Amino acid sequence: MEIKIPKEVRQHKETIFFGLSVRQFVCAVLAVGTAVGVYFLLKTITGPETASWACIVAAAPVAVTGFFQYNGMTFEQFLWAFLKSQFLCAGPRVFQSENLYCAALTKKGVQDYD
Repeated sequence: MEIKIPKEVRQHKETIFFGLSVRQFVCAVLAVGTAVGVYFLLKTITGPETASWACIVAAAPVAVTGFFQYNGMTFEQFLWAFLKSQFLCAGPRVFQSENLYCAALTKKGVQDYD
């Protein structure tokens, strides 16, 4: 017996504020904090216009992190999978074939192919 569940029910995500999930809201708050910090840090050094552009560049990756989804993975899960596949588990993969039929025959002493 199979029970049909509509797609939108399985993809339901709870929202807390302005239609954002907790993850998205936290990342948005962190992005605003990053932008404010960068602005006040660079305002006197580079001027307000350049500092405002630096705010956008600094806050955008933090904000995007909250909305990032790739194959059902969040940004942290995707980053960990990427690092594992490219660096931690990377290396030459050597293919060695094994003839199971030949191995079975040599174990029984029927025929030797070496």
